[in-house]
Amino acid sequence: MSWMKGDLLSKSRRLVGGLAMREPVWLKAMETSPPPVFPRSNGNLKKIVLPEDSYVRRFARKHPEAKLVDPIKVSAFIPDPARVYGCRVLELTKNGISEDDAMSVANMEYLAERKEKKKAYKRLKELAVLQDKVPPPKPYLSAKKEMQIQEKKAPTDPPSVRRLVNQLKQQKEVLLQDKPGGNTNQDHWIDE
Repeated sequence: MSWMKGDLLSKSRRLVGGLAMREPVWLKAMETSPPPVFPRSNGNLKKIVLPEDSYVRRFARKHPEAKLVDPIKVSAFIPDPARVYGCRVLELTKNGISEDDAMSVANMEYLAERKEKKKAYKRLKELAVLQDKVPPPKPYLSAKKEMQIQEKKAPTDPPSVRRLVNQLKQQKEVLLQDKPGGNTNQDHWIDE
């Protein structure tokens, strides 16, 4: 099928030349100013590598639980902890600190931030108990709990459907009562 090779302009020229289709209105205009042809890659695409990627991988090996902090917000404005760790190590190494020291400082900062978040959650939980409210969800779940939440199935018959059916029944009864000579027992169009 060599007639299918090429761009839109060459395909349409061949089809018009072979009398397979009428000449489109746009063909002459497209021949006078053809669309730009972009170069194609030969499969030699370079992998995008950021300077902090090696530190991000080290952080992920050291703290595997941090991978599941918030897997849904991949493109959020707040970077994940591994990215923050890598950027912090780069920042410290630019200021003249050795790589090992920078990694240990960034690790201590991550652990301190995590500890502060846990304390803040503990305080929120205490306040919720004092105010007789439901405590907020935990900020750091275990990997097992995270997977269980993702695998939780939705209920098959949500209560909102049942409520809608009951409302429709009531509306039907009101309409039948408003009719002259109507009886609510005449027509049972929805039975449970």
